[in-house]
Amino acid sequence: MPERLFVPFQIASRSIGDRFPPYIIAELSANHGGSISRAFETIDAAQDAGADAIKIQTYTPDTMTLDCDLPGFRIEAGLWKGYKLYDLYREAHTPYEWHADLFAHARKRGITIFSTPFDDTAVDLLESLDAPAYKIASFELTDLQLIERVASTGRPLIVSTGMASLAEVSDAVGAARRCGCRDLVLLHCVSGYPTPIGEINLRRMATLAREFDVAVGLSDHTLGTTASVAAVALGATVIEKHFTLRRADGGPDSEFSLEPAELAELCRTAREAWEALGTGEFVRQNAESGNAVFRRSVYFVRDLARGSIVTPADIRRIRPGFGLSARHFPELVGRKVNRDVTAGTPTSWDCFEST
Repeated sequence: MPERLFVPFQIASRSIGDRFPPYIIAELSANHGGSISRAFETIDAAQDAGADAIKIQTYTPDTMTLDCDLPGFRIEAGLWKGYKLYDLYREAHTPYEWHADLFAHARKRGITIFSTPFDDTAVDLLESLDAPAYKIASFELTDLQLIERVASTGRPLIVSTGMASLAEVSDAVGAARRCGCRDLVLLHCVSGYPTPIGEINLRRMATLAREFDVAVGLSDHTLGTTASVAAVALGATVIEKHFTLRRADGGPDSEFSLEPAELAELCRTAREAWEALGTGEFVRQNAESGNAVFRRSVYFVRDLARGSIVTPADIRRIRPGFGLSARHFPELVGRKVNRDVTAGTPTSWDCFEST
């Protein structure tokens, strides 16, 4: 993607933008398994793996849905088939009373922590903890009142765009901008759990960047890390992946979550992919500098006496590269040499009479 016009910004002193390595977010979500000690351990593992941030989700089952068994309140297909919505959110939620301890633990370990709020009570709690940024989930993209409330905090805002139309993204961006959001990232996302690699459609990031002139990234629900690394090569500034200590332990999100060794590999390869992008300038790199001598150049291949007129048989384009560039061969034919030369001598302009 071409370089965007947006101004880089910071989340907890870490710069976000094209000129900086991708910001890697490990999504804890429901992978604490109902245990705050496991949540602490997962935060530690994310920091050890090299992630920039650990992200949680802030809701209760009652702020998400009704405790209801009527049609529509039970999931009929997919990864969570058979769950009542209320029961799924009760199992998956991160209790409000954990939040202060989770924030304190992450800060002690030196990893940034922030959250996805799902209603005003969540925003109030996160503001009391001085959360450095906010995330809006794909399923809440159309909740413009929530976006306005979060944007009014003035903190950086990351918005996932799974399932959204371009018009819906435009509405969300407009709501955020109206309420004071200056630092905005749009994450391309496909809200399939997991998402088949053939459906990830990474080129849509370029559309988001072009249409809204913002930093873009990927919220990645594919298996593995291929899509995330490819996204960085296409210009992603932020990568988000669900993270668990052990997929075998189960849980609502475990199937499409990375384990610690995989997260470490993602952090390494994504940053290498960013580093490989370079600047796009045509300059000779340091790794090439010693090899220029092996380019083709023009050499004398016959002994010539002073005053001889050079013919095509007298010179050749060969390696090494100490003579005049091979592109000058036609200019040298027909010139007079101003000194005696021997075969194997590299050509130079001072070998010839001026014309």
